Amino acid sequence: MSGRPDRPPFGSARHPWRQVGYASLDFETTGLDLDWDDVVSFGVVPVDGGLVRPGAATYREVAPSAALTGETIVVHGLRPTDLAEAPPLAEVEDELRRALSGRYVLAWSAGIEAAFLARVFGRSARWWRRRIIDVLRLAILADDVGQDRDFSLTAVADRLGVPVERPHHALDDALTTAQVFLVLLPELERRGIRTPRSLLRAGRG
Repeated sequence: MSGRPDRPPFGSARHPWRQVGYASLDFETTGLDLDWDDVVSFGVVPVDGGLVRPGAATYREVAPSAALTGETIVVHGLRPTDLAEAPPLAEVEDELRRALSGRYVLAWSAGIEAAFLARVFGRSARWWRRRIIDVLRLAILADDVGQDRDFSLTAVADRLGVPVERPHHALDDALTTAQVFLVLLPELERRGIRTPRSLLRAGRG
C-alpha cells in the first residue's frame, strides 16, 4: 500500500474557497456491496482558482477482483473484454494518490468514494468523509424547490445547464461534478458558505 494522499495545507480550510485546490473524484465499481465489490475505473479532475482543469485530469480503468455483472455493465459500460489488459488497482494507486494529494475531494454522494478510498489507502470511511465535500448535498441545499426533485447527477446538471457527455463514465462524472460544484458556488456564497470548512460542513448535511 502506498502512503495516503497528502492532506490539504494546514489552515487552508479557513481560506476563501477559490484559494485552495480540489480534486473531483468518481469511482465506477462492480456493485455497491462494499464487502465484495471492487473498483473498475476512476476519474479525477482538478479544480484550481475557481477553474476546472480537464487537461490535468487522471483516468484509469482497472481490473477488479470481483466479477462484473450484467447489471453493472449496463450502468458503466465496461465489459470483461474492456478490462482484460487493465492493471489491478494496486498497480495504479500511486496515480490516484498523486491526483488527490494536497486537495479537498469533491464527490457526488460521497459515501461510495469514502468507502473505496478507505479500502485503498486505509483509515475508515468516516475518516475520509471528513475530507470529502459532498456536491450532492450542496445541490440539495442550494435548491429552493426541495427534495422531491430528481437529484441524480445528470438531472441536476441538466437543470443547471451543465453538459453531460457520458453518464456513469468515471472521468465524465468527475468532470460534471466539478462543473456543478462551480455553478452552485454563487448561491452557496449567498448563504454564507465561502470556505472549504463551511463546504465540508454543508456537505455533511
